[in-house]
Amino acid sequence: MASSNTRLYSKGRFLGFKRGLRNQYEHTALIQLENVNSKEETHFYEGKRVAYLYRAPTAKKGTHIRCIWGRITRPHGNSGTVRAKFRHNLPPSAMGSTVRVMLYPSNI
Repeated sequence: MASSNTRLYSKGRFLGFKRGLRNQYEHTALIQLENVNSKEETHFYEGKRVAYLYRAPTAKKGTHIRCIWGRITRPHGNSGTVRAKFRHNLPPSAMGSTVRVMLYPSNI
């Protein structure tokens, strides 16, 4: 029996921080969700957990991979972008990188 690689998360891209013309708010990250192109489609993802994975130079608990957890709070604009708040603010070096949008907690 062949093993299937089933992903239990959908992908997103960290675009940057919420901002105005002159101010930037690092406590709110903007995430573009994969295959989501309208504000109506983002409502399914509200409240879902988000994980930003990165590699650290020193190993902790036997692994170099670390994670910053967050949660999607609301839509941002009309094109499938959402706002997310993380437990620790994402570093600016993470802009443009991939995040994992977990499909839990379920609101169906």
